[in-house]
Amino acid sequence: MVTSPRVTGMAMAGQLAGTRRQRQCGESAPSHGSLLHSGHGLLPFRGLGQGTLRDATRAVAGTADGRRQCAATEIFLAFSRDLHVDLVPATGREGCTTMTSTMTMIRAEPWAPHAAAATESTSDPQNRRYTTTANGTLSCCGGWQFVYGGVASGHRYRISWEGVWRDLAEPLDALVGHVYWGDIATDCYAPGTATVWDYVCAEIDEGVARFSAQLIAPEGVSVVTVRNSLRWTAGGSVVMSEPTVLDLGAHQQRAPVRVAVATGTEASCREPRADVQQCVDHYLGLAQQACQQEGAELVALPEICLQWRVPGHPYDGAVEVPGPETDGFADLARAHDAVIVVGLHERCGHAVYNSAVVIDADGSIAGIYHKVHLASTEALNGILPGDGFPVMETGVGRVGSTICMDSSAAESARMIGLNGAEFLVLPIMGDHRASTWHLGPPEFDEERWRCIQRTRAMDNQLCMVVARNMGRGSCIIDRSGEVLAYNDGNQELVVADVALDDGFRKWNGGCFRQVNWRQRRPHLYGAYASDDPAATRILRA
Repeated sequence: MVTSPRVTGMAMAGQLAGTRRQRQCGESAPSHGSLLHSGHGLLPFRGLGQGTLRDATRAVAGTADGRRQCAATEIFLAFSRDLHVDLVPATGREGCTTMTSTMTMIRAEPWAPHAAAATESTSDPQNRRYTTTANGTLSCCGGWQFVYGGVASGHRYRISWEGVWRDLAEPLDALVGHVYWGDIATDCYAPGTATVWDYVCAEIDEGVARFSAQLIAPEGVSVVTVRNSLRWTAGGSVVMSEPTVLDLGAHQQRAPVRVAVATGTEASCREPRADVQQCVDHYLGLAQQACQQEGAELVALPEICLQWRVPGHPYDGAVEVPGPETDGFADLARAHDAVIVVGLHERCGHAVYNSAVVIDADGSIAGIYHKVHLASTEALNGILPGDGFPVMETGVGRVGSTICMDSSAAESARMIGLNGAEFLVLPIMGDHRASTWHLGPPEFDEERWRCIQRTRAMDNQLCMVVARNMGRGSCIIDRSGEVLAYNDGNQELVVADVALDDGFRKWNGGCFRQVNWRQRRPHLYGAYASDDPAATRILRA
């Protein structure tokens, strides 16, 4: 829960009561309210809709060091701890009763990509325990795989197991879980382009790796293979439980989110403004147009738009949040069940920040982002930098923000991605990389600009919502890098529908988002979070 609208260093979670997004059937209704038996009574269990993501996300803010689990990975994890699952009724969102069922295993078998890499594998079927031991070489790779039948295409499955490990220096590196939607040979490590596969991520806790995922069975499959592997270690072992595969019923996709970037035309953006109130009136009108005429559910406004083109020092026009300058946007959000992100100079006591205020669909402040990386002149004008990269849970999903110069530091967007965002809203005046690379007046280089924004979307597996103060270059880009909407300077706003359940897959059948976060090896990234890397030392020479 959000305890203060000024929390900037932690991920924020909020209730989504009463919003249009909740009333839609796009969330995974049948599984909400499904019940699991834990031996301590029946527990409510939410599916992979927004409720689960709110529960499952424990986002990391600030420095993402190599020993902390990022929220992007934790989103793949479900909560139960080796729960015993029974066949029980579940009440869906519409009040109907559905059933969940545990799948029965067909067989368990050792696997290895090559005889020279094979691990030592033993089993205790009576106790449903399967042991994998390293073979004495660092190139060892292998383990156990389990085949289940009766899979229904389009159903959502919760797949989980535990592995008790010993003598592993880097268990997140050494232990890996996969699901292959089909019957995979025991020496297969590259199933080709016809097989869809998924990672199953693990939470590491004092010698236990808890693997868990909720996955959608693709079309045309009736069998699933669950694989647990030990790799990249000469010693150590893991004893794993037999996986539980729970059928949660037919999956229902979430409805797309209609996103609008409201900036005004390039010509109107050049006009001077007398005071803050004139800015409020102007951008509130644009936001109203987005909500009333376009049906926008997420509206992004430019950087410091409530002080844009107003003469004077930032101290002179800074406003408190919440306050009369933001109340109109809150009323608009409430009236249209829309999330609105407003850029402004914010006064917090004696401090002034360059802020992005995220107003939720019920009119409350979901959270405030304070710009972390200040522009060179801004860093000397008295503005205070922020100290974290929060992600706010809102009526349209998980929303994070960076501002202008933040875009130049790759760590900024990376932190928003690591903290589990689905949308990165970027209020921005411009990017010095998307201009001339020599002395002289700046010139907007749209080719470079598009490259920057598309790369941010793909690298961090989120939708970029870019609101440029001059209008031109404002855009909406999905996580595949596709430019869904782009303002050439002649539009007051641009609009696009963004699919949350987009189903993007790599050419080889893997999930882009899973691969993006599971491939990371944080224990090797010391320089990334170092305050004195070689690149800085070279500058001192």
